[in-house]
Amino acid sequence: MPALEVFLVFLRLGLTSFGGPVAHLGYYRAELVVRRKWFTEAGYADLVALAQFLPGPASSQVGMAAGLLRAGWPGMLAAWVGFTLPSAALMFAFALGLSRWGGDETAGALAGLKVAAVAVVAQAVAGLWGSLVTDRLRAILALGVAAALLLLPGAGAQVAALLVCALIGWRFLRVKAAAERGLPAVPVSRRMGAALLLTCGAGLLLLPLLAPLGPGWTLLDATFRAGALVFGGGHVVLPLLETGFVPAFVSHETFVAGYGAANAVPGPLFTFATFLGAAQTVASPLLGALISTLGIFLPGALLMAGALPFWSALSARPAARNALAGLNAGVVGLLLAALYNPVFTSGIGGPRDLALALLAYAALSAGRLPAWAVVLGCALVGWAAL
Repeated sequence: MPALEVFLVFLRLGLTSFGGPVAHLGYYRAELVVRRKWFTEAGYADLVALAQFLPGPASSQVGMAAGLLRAGWPGMLAAWVGFTLPSAALMFAFALGLSRWGGDETAGALAGLKVAAVAVVAQAVAGLWGSLVTDRLRAILALGVAAALLLLPGAGAQVAALLVCALIGWRFLRVKAAAERGLPAVPVSRRMGAALLLTCGAGLLLLPLLAPLGPGWTLLDATFRAGALVFGGGHVVLPLLETGFVPAFVSHETFVAGYGAANAVPGPLFTFATFLGAAQTVASPLLGALISTLGIFLPGALLMAGALPFWSALSARPAARNALAGLNAGVVGLLLAALYNPVFTSGIGGPRDLALALLAYAALSAGRLPAWAVVLGCALVGWAAL
């Protein structure tokens, strides 16, 4: 069963993908492109590029799109459940009283996981550079984007830089049609895609009107709005969730504690909403967690599935291929900047960490070990060295 295969693949990714959304994209590439060959480098880069332009959790959106392309709608659901379930379960448990999570006992292992993320992202950047940065202009675009985003970080700067790369690619690059399509056939019609995009917009308009009907609707409105309006994913969602939950549902102290825990578990940071839904006191913890989890991920799913048929058709046109080539070079630059900040700056604290990162990179690239094995190995080394 294709959907079961997708679920098992993404469940393993959900259990081992530490380091935030950029690192997740590295784990995805190692599993879906290098190991399983579900996608070409160009096809995977197309998904990453599209996710950068859409609001929502970028890594989860890439995973859901991969599941959709691999096994249809059941595959999309299987990819989301598999990748999200471990993190959501841990955050739900923390909300119910696991106050010792993230203490001194796990500090060494968490440090090792951050080091592993450095190696995984570095391998992803190297692999994408080799396949997508194939001439001098694309190298200039990639390095220029990296330099610009190191100096001017933020979601707005990311979108602006990628738009400039797409414009330069459209004007100056000439890309031949590939022998095979970058992405497999999208099992979503343009009519269905338009309906999904309109559904997301309708949710933004209608849910505030339904919020007064009860706490469940209020939770759904707060999380749906956060998921639909956040560009850049991950940590950028923090102020939107704080506006929706503090002090109406949780205290500031509880909010901060949950955010700290969200940074210590694998999988998407957006499961912070799971914690908030379980920690509120106006509805049952389980119901609140379910509503909040669905609410924060639903807009991203609607937007990605709705945009895919238009993106796939657009990328087949010569002018669009040229723009996409420039855009993909910019995505490599975006990942290169993220490799330094926040991945390297938060993961490498000294020579010992750097040595472990270099060994992990060698194990991934030369030793061809799977990413999950390298991640677990670094966690054990960090725990033992504490």
